[in-house]
Amino acid sequence: MDIVKTPLNNVLAQRRSNSYRRSMRSCVEATNLGYTSGHLTALRIPRSRRTPKSRDITKQVDPDQVALLVTKEWELSYVTPLYQFRHTQLKSYSKHLSAFIVSEKQQGLAIEVGQELGFKVNFSVVLGLAETDEDAETVFIQILSRQAFAAKDDAQKVVWSGWLTCVNGDLEYLRSLPSEFVSLPLLCTRGPESLTVLVKSWFEKTFDCCFGPLGINSANLQWLAALWIGCHPNINIQYLKLVWTLPTLPPMDVKYTIHPQDAWELWHSVRQDDTTDVSIEEVTRFIKGLQSHFFRHFRIELSAGSLMQVSTALGSSHHSGKIKIASPTYITTILQLLTECALLKMPI
Repeated sequence: MDIVKTPLNNVLAQRRSNSYRRSMRSCVEATNLGYTSGHLTALRIPRSRRTPKSRDITKQVDPDQVALLVTKEWELSYVTPLYQFRHTQLKSYSKHLSAFIVSEKQQGLAIEVGQELGFKVNFSVVLGLAETDEDAETVFIQILSRQAFAAKDDAQKVVWSGWLTCVNGDLEYLRSLPSEFVSLPLLCTRGPESLTVLVKSWFEKTFDCCFGPLGINSANLQWLAALWIGCHPNINIQYLKLVWTLPTLPPMDVKYTIHPQDAWELWHSVRQDDTTDVSIEEVTRFIKGLQSHFFRHFRIELSAGSLMQVSTALGSSHHSGKIKIASPTYITTILQLLTECALLKMPI
């Protein structure tokens, strides 16, 4: 597909970045170590995580921006570091991405959102989500459009949203990146897949990065279940729902709903010290306790299957790479875990 180049597609920058990326191709993701771009920094899978802390994030982040992030389901992707990305150039990026989408539409690429008169793109910074000086500030993107038969005074409607973020990213890794690169490893998108493809394509051509799907494996779903249960004394999670898929023919889905107080009492019994970080051993004992209780009642061994989904009143997450954060109170805890997942998933 031929693409009309913009001033952002600097040939020299592309050559330098391509050379850098090729030099890192031998770094591959492993089971316990994730090698990523930077100076061959090895990212280890955490064996412990900080206890979730209740925090009113609206004291640091504009409440209107927080409202854009919560109560919606997002599709997750990882993204490699962005070459020559600048937060000061967001207005320019808005114009260039808008022009790119219109150009692709004129070439006949299906957008799947009806007959639109045109597209407008807004880039903005979500200040306050960054937890350390090394975290880059979150970038939020909206694509708006007006239907072809809409009245002139009808406002454009949001047809796609996405945001790039880094919350409590690995300090050693972030400090190892060359200064030309900005790491915003987690992409959350919502809207037609065809627009997601176009946005990713523009980012890849403009900032010489690459994207990939970010599924949430069974181990990280167990972490989410434990972290959400740990929030129950401060905020009522209302329920804990777990979905396992068992390797039967055909595969069988088992939905397991636990009363929040029962789940909390089990969690409290496996916690060695409430003042310390949560360990992987504690998470494992908690999940095994739930599985043992289920087996005693139904004679079904959940450990033979895979955990596919976790949900509470605070949020939900699916193995396929979907997340919904229902409450902003513990948003940084969830985003830190997802940032870790994204950094470990990156192939270079």
